[in-house]
Amino acid sequence: MPVKRTHAKALARLEARGLPRRDFLKICTAAAATFGLSRLIVVDRVAWAVGAAASKPPVLWLEGQDCAGCTVSFAGSLHPPTMQILLETISLRYHETLMAAAGRQAEAAYRAAVEQGGHVLVVEGSVPGADDRFCRIGGRLFREILEEAAAGAVVVIAVGACASYGGIPNATVTRGLGMDQALPGKTVVNLPTCPVHVEHLVGTLLHFLATGKPPALDSLGRPVAYFSTLIHDNCRRRGAFENGQFLTDWNDPKQKDWCLLHRGCKGPYTFADCPARKWDDGINFCIDCGAGCMGCAEPGFYDEMSPLFEG
Repeated sequence: MPVKRTHAKALARLEARGLPRRDFLKICTAAAATFGLSRLIVVDRVAWAVGAAASKPPVLWLEGQDCAGCTVSFAGSLHPPTMQILLETISLRYHETLMAAAGRQAEAAYRAAVEQGGHVLVVEGSVPGADDRFCRIGGRLFREILEEAAAGAVVVIAVGACASYGGIPNATVTRGLGMDQALPGKTVVNLPTCPVHVEHLVGTLLHFLATGKPPALDSLGRPVAYFSTLIHDNCRRRGAFENGQFLTDWNDPKQKDWCLLHRGCKGPYTFADCPARKWDDGINFCIDCGAGCMGCAEPGFYDEMSPLFEG
C-alpha cells in the first residue's frame, strides 16, 4: 500500500482514539530527533509503521540491573539499521531508553502492551537475588514488573550476560539472577556476551518472526547457530598456541601475536562465534585487539572468570 494512503489511514485511526494530527506530528518529530533523522523522512515512515502495526509482533524491552550497554549495542546496528528494525520489522511498544515518550505516557504504553499480551519480551539486566529492593523502577520492584510482563509473553529473550546468567551483578552483593532463574517455567532464549551482539539479537528476532518459535538452543538456552564453537577453535592466535608460544611480556613486540592463554584468556572454554562474526560491523573483537577473551558468553562470567587479566 502506498505510504501516503497508509499515512492517512494511520492518522484517521489515531484521531479516532483521541490523538490529534498535531500531537501525532510532534511524536514523529521527537522520534526523528531521537535517531537524528529528518522530520520529513520520519513522518511517513512512522505513519507506515503505525498502519502496519497489526502485522508486526509487539516487543517490550525491560531493563533491570544493567549498564544499558546492550541497548547501546542494539542502537548501533548497521545491517540492518536500527531505524529499519524499529519501523519495518518489529513494533517496539516499550523501551525506557529508546522511546520518545516518558513518565505517564511511557507507562501507559507499557500497560496497554501487557494487557494485550502475545508480545516478545526482551530483558536487559539481571534481577536481584539477594533482595528485590535492590532494583526498583518507577517505585515498583523490578521483579514484579518482570513477572507481570512475562505472564503474557510468547517468548522471553535475555540479552547480554546479566540477563542471561546474572553477569557482573551476580558478583556483587545484589547476587543478580538471569531470566532462567527469575522466570522458571518460561521459554527463555539466552543471548549472552557483554554486551549482547546486535546480530545475535536481530537474527533471533527474525527467526521467531519467520517460524513463530525460538531457534534451536543448547543446554544453556543459547542459540546453537551462535554458540556452538569455541573461541579457541577459530582464534587467529591458535597457531601460536600449537607452537607453544605464550605471551609473557605485554611490552615485548616479538610476542604481540602469541597466545594469550597464560595472561588470562578464556577462549579455550568459551563458546561463541566472535572470531568469525566479530564486532562493530565485523571490524574487530577482544583477542584481535590484544586482549584475552573474558568468557562473557559463559554462565561463570563475571565471578568465575576473574581476574580477566593475569600478569
